[in-house]
Amino acid sequence: MLSSHPNIDLLNTVNIADIQGSAHAFHEDVVWHYINPELPEMEGDYRGVDGVQAFFAGMAGQTGGTFRVTPVDARAIGDELVVVQTRNEMTLDETSIAVDVVLVWRFVDGKIKEIWDIPAVYAAQKDSPIGPAAA
Repeated sequence: MLSSHPNIDLLNTVNIADIQGSAHAFHEDVVWHYINPELPEMEGDYRGVDGVQAFFAGMAGQTGGTFRVTPVDARAIGDELVVVQTRNEMTLDETSIAVDVVLVWRFVDGKIKEIWDIPAVYAAQKDSPIGPAAA
């Protein structure tokens, strides 16, 4: 990610593979909002550091451990919000998927308070087990 703002610097310390080890970055009552009609079993609000960890554990479980996040861009919007673009890759039901995602991170008192995770599910690139999907 880019590094030009204290909130982006804090985001750079978060390791999604070790949310408990990144707990210093989160308010204890943090809320992760996940919106994805293509993965309804994961949709919802995940509360607290344990909830954020449960979200990533759930994504790992849904994808057989193939869930990968690659940051593309990060922009601070004032001192409260950071908008992050990522490219997420995973395998679901033996189909490889790559999806663009926007996350809006709210910071309060120097810690992450709330996150909205919005994948572009209708524009996701999907490859069948035998090759690229027909256009």
